[in-house]
Amino acid sequence: MNPNDLKIAVVGAGAIGGVTAALMTKAGWDPILVCKHADTLAQVTSPGLVVTRLGETHTVPVRGVLTIAELPRDLDIVFHATKANDCVAVARELLPYLHEASIVVSMQNGISEDALAGVLGRERVAGCVENLAVTLKGPGEIDVTSEGAFILGHIDHKQDERIKLIQPMLDAVQPTRISDNIMGELYAKLMFNACINALTAINGVSLGKLLAVRKIRSVFIALMQETLSVADAVGIRLAPAPGGLNLRKLLTGGHLWDQFKRHLILCIVGIKHGRIRPSTLQSLERGRPTEIDYLNGYICDRAAEHAIPVPVNQAVVTMVKEIEAGKRPMTMANMDDPLFAGF
Repeated sequence: MNPNDLKIAVVGAGAIGGVTAALMTKAGWDPILVCKHADTLAQVTSPGLVVTRLGETHTVPVRGVLTIAELPRDLDIVFHATKANDCVAVARELLPYLHEASIVVSMQNGISEDALAGVLGRERVAGCVENLAVTLKGPGEIDVTSEGAFILGHIDHKQDERIKLIQPMLDAVQPTRISDNIMGELYAKLMFNACINALTAINGVSLGKLLAVRKIRSVFIALMQETLSVADAVGIRLAPAPGGLNLRKLLTGGHLWDQFKRHLILCIVGIKHGRIRPSTLQSLERGRPTEIDYLNGYICDRAAEHAIPVPVNQAVVTMVKEIEAGKRPMTMANMDDPLFAGF
């Protein structure tokens, strides 16, 4: 692939897809953004995507289309940034627009790489960890609330020249490194992300308010410990969490000092990232389906395959689905539910 001749698409004009398309375009790349909604397309093309970041606001006009059917054939690189619930259906739509050497970068919450590989073939799928927080304020209007980095890699953990072409594109958005263990990186993020998304949604509060409550921190820790047991059963080589935190070391040990450290680290996370209102919470506030099946639901599915009990993860999946169905409100009182007895 010649970098100057690449056909690039970003599918999904939400928070992650929008900021990726905008900052890539600003840096000189020329992606086409699939917008899905007419009001978003109108904003994207003129005056442009509006990205607020580090106290500065950038308005960047981006090439946009409404549907995948309007994309050119033989796309080289696709940044797949739809909601996880839509990722497989969108992958099927993309197939006719790819060639043998095309590569699709999964940018969903949770882990959907295996599902995408089932449609696109494993050779075509790369994983990407997005360690940043972004909020979609309106059609084509995005607020970056927490800076971070991207981690990129082929799902089969092999060297791939296509990945090296993608790295500078994502560098325009956030500093990006290539990993030879992307599934371990994704799982390390999932361990935090599943807890943050599920518990903020159940309680209807931001991360800072959530982690100020000891009982909720205890549930958070239990969710992560269950997730670690699933990783061991599946054979995932767990990567360090953002900041180099050793999750295995954090989550093992039953002494009072070990428990104190776990609560202390979560308190620090709550203080540092207190403004974050994760995507599951935002989806429920807008009356939309969540991605819980690709977060805690993914953990429950892998646990079932290996006959591992994960009752706390199952409890939060149940609660989030009840909230989706209008059968349960988002409230801190949910923590008094019998599902959380013993914490």
